[in-house]
Amino acid sequence: MPPLVIRLHPNDNVAVARADLLPGTRLDDYGIACASHIPRGHKVTLKPVKAGEPVRKYDQIIGFASADLAPGAHVHTHNLEMRAFERDYAFGADAKPTAYLPEHERATFQGIVRPDGRVATRNFLGIVSTVNCSATASKYIAQKIVPYLDQFPNVDGVVALTHATGCGMASEGEPIDVLRRTLAGFARHPNFAGVLIVGLGCESNQIGGMIQAEGLEVGPKLRTMTIQDEGGTAITVKRGVDMLREMLPEANQVKRETVPASHICIGLQCGGSDGYSGITANPALGAAVDLLVRHGGSAILSETPEIYGAEHLLTRRAVSREVGQKIVDRIKWWEDYTARNNGEMNNNPSPGNKAGGLTTILEKSLGAVAKGGTTNLVDVFRYAEPVTAKGFVYMDTPGYDPVSATGQVAGGANMICFTTGRGSVFGCKPAPSLKLATNTPLYRKMTDDMDINCGEIADGEKSIQEVGQEIFDLVLKTASGQRTKSELLGMGDEEFTPWVLGATM
Repeated sequence: MPPLVIRLHPNDNVAVARADLLPGTRLDDYGIACASHIPRGHKVTLKPVKAGEPVRKYDQIIGFASADLAPGAHVHTHNLEMRAFERDYAFGADAKPTAYLPEHERATFQGIVRPDGRVATRNFLGIVSTVNCSATASKYIAQKIVPYLDQFPNVDGVVALTHATGCGMASEGEPIDVLRRTLAGFARHPNFAGVLIVGLGCESNQIGGMIQAEGLEVGPKLRTMTIQDEGGTAITVKRGVDMLREMLPEANQVKRETVPASHICIGLQCGGSDGYSGITANPALGAAVDLLVRHGGSAILSETPEIYGAEHLLTRRAVSREVGQKIVDRIKWWEDYTARNNGEMNNNPSPGNKAGGLTTILEKSLGAVAKGGTTNLVDVFRYAEPVTAKGFVYMDTPGYDPVSATGQVAGGANMICFTTGRGSVFGCKPAPSLKLATNTPLYRKMTDDMDINCGEIADGEKSIQEVGQEIFDLVLKTASGQRTKSELLGMGDEEFTPWVLGATM
């Protein structure tokens, strides 16, 4: 039998319960007994902690005791609190040469090579609405094109990317710049064989302004139209269907071919986290990321509010002080942003996270950064910026998963790997999304949604490296066309969610 608790580092003064521990349960390895019920995934003290002293997990501070804690105590929101403390950024202190594999040993997959040399993992047609006012027309076009798809088996489908903004905002400035950058990122994404941009005609986010600002080139594979110029919704839908039908024959001509894994770019996500996220799925995904980077590929870590308190672990891996400082600057921006909106960075974890055993944002963040593995941090990007660097990178995004993943895909991620301990369900057209369960009960309960059971690590059946290899292998299969659970369920049409900045006027 594996131990009843998991202690992650010898310096930790808490451990995580593998199962529900009843009062009086003996933890013989530590010579203590549980003073109360310790729910599965929650923390128990291994030694006395005085009020005001730090509580350590991962050999890092996750908070401070708000009362004296005796050995065997349940540690959670009732006796653990946030306090400010200094973090040593030590820019580049842990950076080291990456052990890249020789070219002839690197993994390959069956990808779709576009005329410009970029490689796709899926082959969709897309409809991008510039504003919420054109969302319904965009969805109607997508619905009416479906009957024609049976004649074009190499086309994975048509997805309408609709959203709730695009007007009620200034025509210049950061909010519209971010929106345009996001929409353009999807319009030029290699997983789209062709894209139709649909506007209303009078919105702040004018098609012409977006085309010019983002350097998009209108042509046979990128068409545009506005409802007002076409003469109404019905005519727009009919003409939109005709435009997409013209794109279908060429889109169907694609063939998958052997390409190096260096063309894979994964967006890393975690949602519905629990006490096992930082123990099983996140470090296993980190191990897979290390493998991908060694094979020449890229991975994007994001969710800035959910690295708060753990950002020093990233700055230490930065290839330069300049790259590390970008992380610090974004943390400071978020501190100011939340303060201006009468919030605080510790508004995370969510109620579901807390039910699963996470107590503070520090604890959640320390587990979240494990998704990024151990290789150097080579660059930091703003939301939805094109990711131009190879290797492990960071993108500044909110912690809200759909908004974060939308930015990553806009930046070029052609796949999403999403860890969850509570049971997040998520699709991400046009990028396939793999779901990694942190614990075995969740995997068994939601097997139709979960692609990999990382709970076998906590069960003592597999190591982090073994599950990391399993994730990496599944990434290659998925990039080659194998469907994920979310794709089999048809998910991914509603998750496109651009980050809305500034006031809605």
